[in-house]
This record gives sequence, structure tokens and C-alpha cells, in this order.
Amino acid sequence: MAGVTPPIRDRFGSKFGIIAAAAGSAVGLGNIWKFPYEVGNNGGGAFLVLYLVFVFLIGVPVMISELAIGRNGQKNAIGSFKAISPKRPWFLVGVIGIGAAFMIFAFYGSVAGWTLEYIFQSVKNGFAGKTPDQLSSMFDNFVANPFRPLMWQAIFVVLTASVVMAGVKNGIEKYTKILMPVLLVIILILIVRSVTLPGAGAGLNFLFKPDFSKINGSVILSALGQAFFSLSLGMGTMITYGSYIRKNDNLGVTAVQVSVADTVIAVLAGIAIFPAVFAFGINPSKGEGLVFVTIPNIFQQMTGGYFFSLLFFILLAVAALTSTISLLEVIVAYFSEEYKISRKKATIYSSVVILFIGALCTLSNGGILANFKILGLNIWGLLEYTSADILLPLGGFFIVVFVGFFMGRKRVKEELTNAGSLKGKLIPVAMFLIRFIVPIGIALVFLNAIGLLKFG
Repeated sequence: MAGVTPPIRDRFGSKFGIIAAAAGSAVGLGNIWKFPYEVGNNGGGAFLVLYLVFVFLIGVPVMISELAIGRNGQKNAIGSFKAISPKRPWFLVGVIGIGAAFMIFAFYGSVAGWTLEYIFQSVKNGFAGKTPDQLSSMFDNFVANPFRPLMWQAIFVVLTASVVMAGVKNGIEKYTKILMPVLLVIILILIVRSVTLPGAGAGLNFLFKPDFSKINGSVILSALGQAFFSLSLGMGTMITYGSYIRKNDNLGVTAVQVSVADTVIAVLAGIAIFPAVFAFGINPSKGEGLVFVTIPNIFQQMTGGYFFSLLFFILLAVAALTSTISLLEVIVAYFSEEYKISRKKATIYSSVVILFIGALCTLSNGGILANFKILGLNIWGLLEYTSADILLPLGGFFIVVFVGFFMGRKRVKEELTNAGSLKGKLIPVAMFLIRFIVPIGIALVFLNAIGLLKFG
């Protein structure tokens, strides 16, 4: 309405707050579980080298694009596109992101709940004396239980909602500034223990001595996909967070700092896990079992295992929480701004819907809905495939196309130079990557994910 002053937008209060929140979004279970698993499954150090190249060649330009859209549009993931390009249907890219955030939180919240169960088991020393087979059965029985996974999932959603409800500066920034340093301290303690185990050197060699003979098309695409997904791109998170960034903060530097923080945590997780895995003669490519079966088995065999097991699962829970906070914020920002409802109501409504869909995911993963299939996939598998393999690459692809060709050179330059106060010498390089290199990389990930492009 003309003449009405818009409400003052909540925003991050410090540079560290931006980095903590954005890195917290990127740092999740994927860094501590999936990254080591992907390294183990794709030849170790050679995969790591490719991953690092793709993070900065693909990941950073996409993150810069998302942050620029958010800060320029000054709204949520859908509203920012509407503000920048009001007469074209680019807002549908935001719809993709918000849809992906809903789906990912639904099944991710379930895994996050598992971390609370395993903290509980660590506290009561529930892993003591169990063989690997017994630990595997313990995990399977827990997942199939009709009540316990749902209980922990609900607790995790409530924890997430309580942070988001408090707002950007007094909620998200305040708590991620505490959680991220805690996460780093825990992982460093675990590293000290892991690298001092007898035989730990083999794990470090596996991680840091590249065998480039292992590289093939499949490994390249896996590294490219992991670099894209690990930075929390394509789901509207960085657009939403970008809208909370002050106009005098350097977006390019912020994107690099967040990418470095995310990558460092992923590599540190590998240093914490692989020496222990090799010290006890474990196969390093065990998937989710690496975390919930193999790791408890390793900890109970080492001196101080009770303490380190508890620390490890607290680490997982903290990493999961920093990610679910950002997922929920994407959704809450949209509902509160587009439908003009309070943050509290938007958080409650969103959390209820997410918990309902999440409960269906949980019950389909070994529970009473395990035999219910859609297109051959259970509910969990369907949401995971749709979000991770279809919506995120599509969202990321259209984001860089929008910034590269439709947002307008003047708007992009204004955001990347802070209205001319920064020199922006690397803008031509960034724009070349955004226009030509990144779309090709994301297209390859997408085609590989849906099975149209396969390399041996």
C-alpha cells in the first residue's frame, strides 16, 4: 500500500553470525556421515581432490548467486524472485526450493532423531559388550519400532522450531554462534583420539594420498554432486539468509568463507573417522551403518570409548540441528512474509506439517508403512529422490541461469560490489562461471541422478 513504511527486516547482526548460520546450514549429517562414506566409496584422496576443485568451481558461484538474489530482493525464496522479476514466472524457482526444504526436513528430521536416541544409548552405556551383529540388530530394531523414532523426531522438530521462532538475530544467529564452535571443538577432540590409535596412519594415507588411477566418470560425477549438495544449495536457504545480510557485507568473501568452513568440517570429519575405521580393520564404505553400527563398535573397543561415543553423537545432533534450523527458516520466512502471519504462527504451522510428513517417512523406513510403495519407492525414498536428485539440481540450475542472464548486469554488479564500494575485479570470472561452467556441471549432476547419463 502506498505511503506505508514496510516493517524493519530482521537481519544478522555480525559477520561471524552470518558465517555461523550459513556454514551451519551447509554443515550437517552429510559432512560427518555422507562425505566420509563418499570418500570411502570412491577411492579416498583422489575423490577429495576432485571435491575441493568442484566446491570452488561450482559451489561458490551458486552460493554467490543465491546470496545476491536474496539480498537484492530482500524477501524469502519466492518473494525475492517476485521483487526482482515481477512480470515473469521466475518465482517458480523459489517454489522448487521451498518444496525441497519441506521434503528434506521431513526425512532428515527422522535421521536427526536417531542421533538423540544414540545420545541416550551412549549415556546409559547401551553399546557395551555388543558384537557388530548385535549393534546392527539394535539399529534395525530401533528403526522398525513404531514409537521411539517418532518420539525423537518430534523432539528434534520442537528443538528446531524453538530456535527459529526466536527470530534471525535472537534465534538463528544467537544459537548457531554457540553451536558451530561447539561442533568444531568436539570434532577436534575426536580427531586427537582417532589419530593416536595404533594403525591410524593407514586411514590418513587413504584420505590424503590420492590414487588418481581410481578416477573415472562415476567418481567425477559423485564428487561434483557431493560438492553441490554439501553446501546446502538449490533449496532456498542461501537466498533466505542472503536477504538478512547487511548491505555493507561482501557477498563474494562470505560465499568463500562459508564454503571453506563447510569443507574444513567435512575433511576434519574424515580425519576423525578414517583413522579409527582403519585401526580396527573396518570397510570404509559402509553407508549409514558406518555411523550407527560401525562407530559404536569402534568406540567400545577403545580406551575412553564411553566418553568419545557420547561426544560423537552429540556432534551429529549439533550438525543436524544447524541444518534443520535453516530448512525450517526457508519455509517460515515464506509463510510469514507472503501470508502476513506472525513468525510464531508460521513456525508452528510449518512444524506441524513437517512432522506429519516426517512421521510418514519414518514409518516407511522399516516401520508399519515399509511395504507401501509409490513408483517402487517407499515414502522416505520418494521424497529423498524427488528433493535431492530432481528439485535441488533444477533449483540450482535455474538460479545461475537467472543471475547469469535475466537478473540484469546492473543488479548483480550492485550486489557484488556493494553499490560500487568494492572493486569487484573477479566479477567477470564469477559471471563467466555462473553463465557457462556451472550450468553444465549441474546439468551433468542432474542427468546422472535421473539415470540418463552414466559412466563406469
